[in-house]
Amino acid sequence: MAKLVPENHPALHAIAEEITSEEFSDGTVTKILKDMRTALHTYKVDGFTAVAIAAPQIGISKRIFLIEDQSKDRDALPSLVAINPVIVKFSKKTHEVGEGCLSIPEYYGIVRRSTNVTLRAQDETGKWYERGAGSLLAQIIQHEYDHLDGILFTDRAEKVWHKDELDRKKRKLKREDKKEAV
Repeated sequence: MAKLVPENHPALHAIAEEITSEEFSDGTVTKILKDMRTALHTYKVDGFTAVAIAAPQIGISKRIFLIEDQSKDRDALPSLVAINPVIVKFSKKTHEVGEGCLSIPEYYGIVRRSTNVTLRAQDETGKWYERGAGSLLAQIIQHEYDHLDGILFTDRAEKVWHKDELDRKKRKLKREDKKEAV
């Protein structure tokens, strides 16, 4: 069974290799996607489920990521397989957004991302497509694309917090709220 690799794994810090036409036809792509889905669907930390994963996160240095929102929400993210992706357009408008990562589950941070992107990639059959994305989907695409270039969100983050530090802040705010209510 495919598992997430630790933060210091070389695949997380290297530029991933492109998928070849042979890898589409010999079953390699199907196997990698199956392993990625297994790792994505089995991830549960502090009640959170994962929505996206890149091949380097399971130790495979190939240019593949997928997005699969496991929530049953009507506003769920669209499912997306991106093989040999290229972000062909970034909006000039950016914003600071909170991020976490399956590969660094103990940390969260603030990252500056473009609000919109246009992605060109191949699907699981090798067919090329292009699509635009905004808001959360654009953020996720940029985050996963970074994985393919050996970049973790902590490399881009303007500020990073350890989970324990955030938990302490939350408890402090709750205590302050209770004092005000009394």
